[in-house]
Amino acid sequence: MSGVIVGFGVIASIVVIGYMLGRIPLLGPGAREVLSKLAFFVASPALLFTILARTDLSILVSGPVLVSVLAVVIAALAFLVVGVVRRWGVGRTTVGVLGSSYVNAGNLGIPISVYVLGDASLVAPILLFQLLVLAPVSLTVLDLANGTARGFWPVLRRSLGTPVRNPVVIASIAGVALSASGWVPPAPLMEPFELIGGMAVPAMLLAFGISLHGSSLPGRAGPDQVPILLAVLLKSVGLPVIAWALGSLVFGLDGAALFSVVVLAALPTAQNVFNYATLYRTGETLTREVILLTTFLTVPVLFAITFLLG
Repeated sequence: MSGVIVGFGVIASIVVIGYMLGRIPLLGPGAREVLSKLAFFVASPALLFTILARTDLSILVSGPVLVSVLAVVIAALAFLVVGVVRRWGVGRTTVGVLGSSYVNAGNLGIPISVYVLGDASLVAPILLFQLLVLAPVSLTVLDLANGTARGFWPVLRRSLGTPVRNPVVIASIAGVALSASGWVPPAPLMEPFELIGGMAVPAMLLAFGISLHGSSLPGRAGPDQVPILLAVLLKSVGLPVIAWALGSLVFGLDGAALFSVVVLAALPTAQNVFNYATLYRTGETLTREVILLTTFLTVPVLFAITFLLG
């Protein structure tokens, strides 16, 4: 319990520093964007490559990973069913599905895995599932609904190309391939990746802290209020409960394994979802408020999980 609290304290302190940097602003108006791009395009790929290169690949088909994937699928299907019944439309229902199930495995998942769970590789399978399956499927639906890509082949090319253009996916696949090959690179060859990867967590947390400064308070959603509340309820409460039920009652997980899958399920909605909504001009208010609310709820939810399971 004390180790988890210390981990949260480390994360919170860096986020607070980021918030103060946003208030000053010492690093200029583009600091958040620069730090986010540095983490996404450079540091995170290096970090995941080094982690996966020395990870036992059996973790990718382990019980905890299956629990995490199934929990995400169940939460997504729950919003989808309600959206279809309430006739919220294809676009708004699709981004709502993402808002209720697409966890922030990058910006917050990696730091929490490092400082709270003690193993950054735990978040990699969820990240890969979202980038290789959940995002391409959702983008394909949005393409078809908005007419951005017309015809079978353009839609197929966009769907297949979305994950392979992502540096995090490319680096993760490279790390998995290196691990599968059985070759252990010499230390000097891996050292640059490890040094660059060391920037990932602080850069993510600083960027997140900077983003909190000036963020508008949620609550003025208008007609999107019901979808927002449903997505927030599924993401912040439903997904952790589903993960706990599957892990404990179906897969027989306990201890650290059960704690890790529930903590990862409690992560807030990823900012990628707002980027998708903005790209397709669909459900922008919905996704923005879901991300804000789930982010605000993350700390109390994680502390509750720690108290009950930690």
